[in-house]
Amino acid sequence: MNFDQRMLMRLMESRNPGATRVMQGISDNTQLISVLVPATVAAVGLIDNNRTTLQKSLYLAESALASTFITYGLKYSVKRTRPYITNPALNAKGSGRDPSFPSGHTSVAFSTATSLYLAYPKWYVAVPAFAYAASVGYSRMYLGVHYPTDVLAGAVIGAGSAWLMYKANKWLFKKHSSTVPAF
Repeated sequence: MNFDQRMLMRLMESRNPGATRVMQGISDNTQLISVLVPATVAAVGLIDNNRTTLQKSLYLAESALASTFITYGLKYSVKRTRPYITNPALNAKGSGRDPSFPSGHTSVAFSTATSLYLAYPKWYVAVPAFAYAASVGYSRMYLGVHYPTDVLAGAVIGAGSAWLMYKANKWLFKKHSSTVPAF
């Protein structure tokens, strides 16, 4: 067995029912959170009639979409088989219908965390955002549905797409507006 498979087997052997339920809850709600974060920021912007906050909500949504687009392009280009299919001894506690590499859940979680931090660069934003993103990545491995390298690639794609969208938005708003958003 290679490193990826050994790591998943160790995680499987250390599972317990309570932790498994928590990890399933984290995984099951990842997509919802990636929609709720920009929607909540947009709602605050609308309530406060704050254009900068609305621009930040758009940036958060763009980042999640960019990471999803890149992730699914790679998934169907690489077509890596899920670990529980490759190794029948691995008892997965979740499933996935699409290819394994990279982890879409991890990608969107790190995109959400990174874009949230870049939009609001405070430690009290960064710590829970990145703790959440890391817990999503860990949950995907713990449940046996992604290899560690799938999760690592997802984290890089998510953070990278958020950074690229941040730079693109700064350039776009600087070029086409006299007011640059306070990113």
